[in-house]
Amino acid sequence: MRAETQTQAETIRKSLALLAQRMDYETAPHRLEEFNAMIEDPNLWNDPAKAQKLMRERQMLMDAIGTYRMIDSGLNDNLELIELGELEGDAEIVAEAEAGIKALVQTAREKELEALLDGEADSNDTFLEINAGAGGTESCDWASMLARMYTRWAEKKGYKVELQSISEGEEAGIKSVAYKISGHNAYGWLKSESGVHRLVRISPYDSAARRHTSFSSVWVYPVVDDNIEIEVLPNEIRIDTYRSSGAGGQHVNTTDSAVRITHLATGIVVTSSEKSQHQNRDIAMKALKSRLYQMELDKRNAAINAAHEAKGDAGWGNQIRSYVLQPYQMVKDLRTGVETSDTDGVLNGDLDRFMQATLAMDVAGKSRAEATAED
Repeated sequence: MRAETQTQAETIRKSLALLAQRMDYETAPHRLEEFNAMIEDPNLWNDPAKAQKLMRERQMLMDAIGTYRMIDSGLNDNLELIELGELEGDAEIVAEAEAGIKALVQTAREKELEALLDGEADSNDTFLEINAGAGGTESCDWASMLARMYTRWAEKKGYKVELQSISEGEEAGIKSVAYKISGHNAYGWLKSESGVHRLVRISPYDSAARRHTSFSSVWVYPVVDDNIEIEVLPNEIRIDTYRSSGAGGQHVNTTDSAVRITHLATGIVVTSSEKSQHQNRDIAMKALKSRLYQMELDKRNAAINAAHEAKGDAGWGNQIRSYVLQPYQMVKDLRTGVETSDTDGVLNGDLDRFMQATLAMDVAGKSRAEATAED
């Protein structure tokens, strides 16, 4: 067997070990039997919320067991084919099995990373907000580039992207934009993107073609699940309506239908500018509850969310990632050290390498914290 194939097989075995650890594979079949017994209870659906939670947990466990067994059997089957092909001198069978193992490496890595998404709200849909920092038109243009980058990323994942609100820049770009991104683990993947993003490039808006540095901040928080109760009293908020600015022509709103809700105690402000004022109230209230829930998550997971807590203003000293387009091309994550010269790929949504590294770092930090607490 070639050394490269042996290395790939070892990589897959390490991924399998992590998958087994995350779901406690030794007890998983027994727990699945318990779930199957519970769903046979005729009184289960007397409490729909509890029943739905049980069904989700059962499905997640079934998926985890199925994934582990699929990768494990795929590895063993291909290794056996390589051994058989080498014994019989059949180079075609060996090449086919080696290709199968190579493909399985990527699958194992993806499933390993998905297994890291086991936080309380990781599987939820998410809200994503982008705000231009100091720098006028440059920063507004950078904010629009980030909006394009994240929508491209979400589309590649097969997620649904819905525009919640947008404030256009005075000359170009956007001052702020908010999206709802829906899909399994949308929040889990995107939560590591909260922070300040820095761009260095030759400005297309500078007649002297000078290099400019721009900043924009990204906020990510989960859509509150229906099973999570967040109470917001009427005296805790202020609701304002206003006329939303659109792209012009037939798309301009002609009524004061947009809604802004301000949470008085925290200063959190959320907006929505769909056509219906009633719809906007519902959307904005859900966004507010999600923000409040995110604050609670941050308190309970301070170590994991340190980068989110420390974002500060969109300017020097607070950035989590730098995107340099001139004088050289480089995107570097300042938390993990992961970098690439493929700036075009990143700006077109190839973000998984950064998210994966941050996820792994967060899990390692959580494991260290738990070990320290046990000591």
